Amino acid sequence: MAGAPLEEACKEEKWLLHVDGSSTTQGSGAGIFITSLYGEDLEFAIEFGFKAFNNEAEYEALVIRMRMAHEVGARHLVTYSDSRLIVK
Repeated sequence: MAGAPLEEACKEEKWLLHVDGSSTTQGSGAGIFITSLYGEDLEFAIEFGFKAFNNEAEYEALVIRMRMAHEVGARHLVTYSDSRLIVK
């Protein structure tokens, strides 16, 4: 239903998104940490099905997290990352 209070709040409020990808000789993956506008913490771990360089893992982690945040209704994200390449 368009214009519902939660939908409107999700469009206006900022959600926090923490990005951290990882790459090793065994494979690559990412940790997901999203804080909702209500202070709810959502944590996940993802193992990618491919090997990647560290920056590639960071980028994939960011894309996945942005999609997940969008699916739960987040529209404005404040993103934190330890990757200078991703931040810039």
